Parts: sequence; C-alpha cells; structure tokens
Amino acid sequence: MGVDFGDAIPREKIELADISGWRLAVDGYNALYQFLAIIRGPSGEHLKDSRGRVTSHISGLFYRNINLLELGIKLVYVFDGKPPDLKKEEIERRSAQRREAKDQYLRALQAGDTVQARKFAEASTVLRRDMVADAKELLEAMGIPWVDAPSEGEAQASVMASEGTVNAVASQDHDSLVFGAPILVRNVTISGKRRLPAKGIMINVVPERITLSSVLSATGLTREQLVDFAILLGTDFNPDGFEGVGPVRAMSYLKKYGRLEEIKELRDKLSDLNYQGIRDLYLNAPAAKGISPVWGTPDRERLLSYLVGEHSFSRDRVEAGLARLQVKKEAPSETLEKWFG
Repeated sequence: MGVDFGDAIPREKIELADISGWRLAVDGYNALYQFLAIIRGPSGEHLKDSRGRVTSHISGLFYRNINLLELGIKLVYVFDGKPPDLKKEEIERRSAQRREAKDQYLRALQAGDTVQARKFAEASTVLRRDMVADAKELLEAMGIPWVDAPSEGEAQASVMASEGTVNAVASQDHDSLVFGAPILVRNVTISGKRRLPAKGIMINVVPERITLSSVLSATGLTREQLVDFAILLGTDFNPDGFEGVGPVRAMSYLKKYGRLEEIKELRDKLSDLNYQGIRDLYLNAPAAKGISPVWGTPDRERLLSYLVGEHSFSRDRVEAGLARLQVKKEAPSETLEKWFG
C-alpha cells in the first residue's frame, strides 16, 4: 500500500536507540494493520479475549509502545479521517483483495494447510472502527496522545513533522516523504524478528531513517518532481501507476521532460488521469496546523482494568510490562512473538 520507492532512494539503517528522546508521529492505521496481520496463531487465527473479541492489535500496541517508551521515545498516534475521493478506487481494490484472501484462508484451513492459511490470514486483515476505538482507549491509559486527521493520517503526521512538533513520521509507507515530511522512520513498530509464513523462515526487520533532503539531493529531483515520480510509480490515488514504467524509466522521464504533463510518451494515458488532483493532494493535503500533543504517564490501575479485567490479558505479563517503564534503560531488540507465542 502507498508509494514504494524501493532502492530508488537512499536510506540509513539505524537502531531504535539511535532515536532515543525523539518525538514520533506514528501512522496509527498503518501500525494497527501490522499488528493485526502479524500477531496471529499458527493457523492464522487472531488472539482473542475470553469473550471472543480480537486483541491482537491491543497486544501489539501495548508491548511495542513499552519498548519505545522505555527508550525515552515520545509517541503521538495519528489516525486517518475521511479518505479523499481520489482514493475510492484503491479502497475498493483492497476490499476485493481481502475478500478473496479470506476465501483462500478458509479453503486452506479446510485442507489442513496451516502455512497457506497463515499467509492468506495476513492478507485478509481488516481494521474495524471498534479496533481503532480500542487503540485510542489503550493509548489514553498509557499517557500517549492521539490525533484524528481531517483526511490522510500520513499527511497530518507530515505537517506535524514539518512544523517541528515531532522529529519524524513513523510509518511503513513512503508517502510521508511525498507529503513533505522532513524525516521518515520505517520499521519502528515491527523491528526485531519476524516470521515469514509463506517461506517458513525468520527475518530480522531493521529500522530505517530516510530524510527528504537526502532523497532530493541523491535523485536530483525537486519536491514537486518527487510527487510526479510517485505518481509515475503508482500511489493510493492511482494504484496501477503506468504500465512499463519503473523507477529507472520514471527518473529518466523526469530528467528529460521536467514535469509529468510534458512526457510525450505518456500523453494519451495522462489524459485519463487526474494527475493534477493527485499532485495537489500531496502538495496541499488537508491537515490541521499547530497541534500541541500533551504527553502523560501510564495509569497503572486503568491499564490493569482494561487489559486484565476487560480483555483477559495475563496479569503477570502486564505487570512485568509496566515494571519496565519504572526505570529507563536501553531495551534490546525483541520479537513480537516473544509475547504472542
């Protein structure tokens, strides 16, 4: 999902300790989707409480936040508002893909193929409104502020980074750079060991820091041309991009013609695309200005009531997690699976 620049832009591998003391605007929907996709049982089933309610997203949010808070990182989660009309096609495409993945998941379960079941379970992940409400309640109990964006969460987070409210945006997608965020940090919420169900192997996911100034310097593009570069490759607002146009060709076009509408080879295809609308959305995205997050401290009793009393979490594990917040220390990289089996 989102723009994928791949190896076309420079990126720096870092340790989470390298951003100790930073303030991060976290793409809330992005993080919750990751937790819901990854934190599952052997056959792809979600974690659930004693009443059958999904808790994978709550588990991921609680324990990952502890890792980051322990490092002195201040978090503010930003959630999507009303999606732009230009995103309608992409939303419908994703919904269709998830429905198909759900069907394949059920077929794999019936066939007893747990490897394929886990793979399709991840692809069928759905984030519901009640899950977002769960996340907000947990964040409040942890003393972590959250913001509802008027539209795209990454656009709002990028404005907060541009204004200096936060040091960087934390997201898996590169869209924050296209929205103008000075710094993007990837793999913050999923760093550590992760199992690839389709291959049956474990990989080490390492955080990355990408700066907009380095991207523009290395590519020789302006901010406006970076937006055009993204449109050529495909965005949430034109998911198919342009057939036969990858990073190398897209870069070549922009070096030769300067602007998207000047590319002679794509003139016919451009006539069917609202590229100016997409460009304007990235350059002038709706977002609130001057947001001032207020950070608090974890409310122990509220967290115990919510996690243990309401959602059947292990009291010992929750207590152990809360104890880690009492004394700041450098936290080792951990796998989410330590907590979820």
